[in-house]
Amino acid sequence: MITANAYSSYKKQSITTMTPIEIVVKLYDECERQMSRAVHFIAQKDYAGANAALMKSIEIVGALRSVLDMNIEMSKSLDSLYEYFTRELIEANLKKDALKVKNLIPMMGELRDAFSQISKMPKEQINLQAAQNMPQQAAIV
Repeated sequence: MITANAYSSYKKQSITTMTPIEIVVKLYDECERQMSRAVHFIAQKDYAGANAALMKSIEIVGALRSVLDMNIEMSKSLDSLYEYFTRELIEANLKKDALKVKNLIPMMGELRDAFSQISKMPKEQINLQAAQNMPQQAAIV
């Protein structure tokens, strides 16, 4: 029991020390993992397991979507993409369509890789690029 508590404390500590971008990367990792589990469960005809994995994927996409700053142009594109993911995951869950889920996994991986690259950039470079991508009205204010 002490080992489980130590591991739980370690996980909590590691998350609280992560940057927001590192948390986003972890969420992408977990979503990709859950989608892969869903594909496996569907193949095994474990529909309860598939449902649980797909519901977790949908929750993660919802969490990613909920933290978007809609003042940033890229957020609008991500919002549309997350909406697409949600629709596809819901439909895949209703129909237990493994192919639909398989088609989403590489897209989630590309997002994870992009944010992983951003997480390795110096903070000053991230802020500079964000400022360059902001609409003119927002930059004036």
